[in-house]
Amino acid sequence: MRGPEAQVGRTGSAGLLVVCPTPIGNLDDITLRVLAALQRADVVACEDTRRTRGLLERHGIAARLVSLHEHNERARARELSARIAHGETVALVSDAGMPLISDPGFELLRACLAAGLAVEVLPGASAVLTALVASGLPAERFCFVGFLPRTRAQRAALLARALETLVAFESPHRLLSTLELIAEADPRRATVVCRELTKLHEEVRRGGAAELAEHYRAHPARGEVVLVCAPAARGRGDEADRERVLEALRTLVAAGARPRAAAGALARLTGLAANELYRQLTSGEQ
Repeated sequence: MRGPEAQVGRTGSAGLLVVCPTPIGNLDDITLRVLAALQRADVVACEDTRRTRGLLERHGIAARLVSLHEHNERARARELSARIAHGETVALVSDAGMPLISDPGFELLRACLAAGLAVEVLPGASAVLTALVASGLPAERFCFVGFLPRTRAQRAALLARALETLVAFESPHRLLSTLELIAEADPRRATVVCRELTKLHEEVRRGGAAELAEHYRAHPARGEVVLVCAPAARGRGDEADRERVLEALRTLVAAGARPRAAAGALARLTGLAANELYRQLTSGEQ
């Protein structure tokens, strides 16, 4: 409990936002620091008050809950940051895992930072890191893309351009379609399906994309899925494609476009990484 209290003293702020990761399945996967923060908070902001209440009751904690979800986040961020400014401690949780990672909370965090309010982020459960490590694929560099795009073309572009291990959330109803899409480009591309992590029916299935597609064609997936893919094999035309995109970026910048904005626009169209395009542009100018 000393961490948050010490931070309040250092910053001189009377209030505090504490970002609290919660279990991704097994309710015992919660830290002592998170439990202490939830116990101490004046209010707990959560995605689903019913789900959070169940977690708190499991650990004998009585707390005032307010909802904070995608439909009310902006208004709630103003309200809660004002309460923090007046000295209250607000604990932010999502339904599972670390808030802000494909979950609400960004508006509240930004409002607190903009107002100079104290913020503490506690470590804890994360489906992204759990799946990455369980996959057995290279973890030195990886890219988390949240939920995969809905359209087939966007998914294909994203998967084909991944030059490091890719981690994504996927719907169980669309998992087979995505595996088939990966297999079309590279049937042996190492892929891992992590399903129902930390829960009773946890499954981590590793194999080539075609092999996994065959399995889930016969055994449709259920529950929450994290998909992990090895880096895409680089084809002979990749470098030529990248150079054409860079030339387009140089043309846009020469015409007056802002480099970062232009790199972002081209990244969305091509599936290439905006930061990498910008880095190559600026390194070429030196």
